[in-house]
Amino acid sequence: MRKKAVVLFSGGLDSTTVLAMARDEDYDTYAMSFRYGQRHAVELQCAKNVAKALGIKQHTIVDIDLRTFGASALTADIEVPKDRFNMEMGNGIPITYVPARNTIFLSYALAYAEVLGADAIFIGVNALDYSGYPDCRPAYIKAYQTMANLATQAGVEGKTELTIRTPLIDKTKAEIIRIGTTLGIDYGLTLSCYDPDAEGSACGGCDSCLLRKRGFKEADIPDPTRYI
Repeated sequence: MRKKAVVLFSGGLDSTTVLAMARDEDYDTYAMSFRYGQRHAVELQCAKNVAKALGIKQHTIVDIDLRTFGASALTADIEVPKDRFNMEMGNGIPITYVPARNTIFLSYALAYAEVLGADAIFIGVNALDYSGYPDCRPAYIKAYQTMANLATQAGVEGKTELTIRTPLIDKTKAEIIRIGTTLGIDYGLTLSCYDPDAEGSACGGCDSCLLRKRGFKEADIPDPTRYI
């Protein structure tokens, strides 16, 4: 029987790369995306397009509303920071951090994995080229994995030991792009921007766009992103 994995999937560069990597490891891949009240919800159409292009087992979009809590430029009427220097991006937790987002997403993925009998959850967190989010750190992922195996019937009964897979955790954006290119990903289908226009063109100035631009430049691969 083929092994199964749940992949947290936004339609962005990192999660698309992780999805392709899971598929390349011969997992039956079950992608999970979220419509959570994000201002860049156009990313979900990109997720649909990528899922279709990669031919994955199943793609599920879950509706939750993190606007209930706000406190983030992605879920509230707060301006998205633009044109920050690398030093600024590496200093402190930015206003684009969505409180407890990865914990919430992983909890949904955990429930889905238990139902499927999957032994892995893939998530595209990164501790190098990222914007300072606390729920992207290795210590957090390790703690969540420990909790996950204490919190489920499969874990308690010893039927399945769940692993939280983070294949990009120690990779630069350039390395990630090279990996994905080798796997045949069309990054023109993906969207990383925090503040795109209604047609899905990237702003080019938010932290995520700047990291993406730098990644393609350092990888010496043409950037297929459609910018405003």
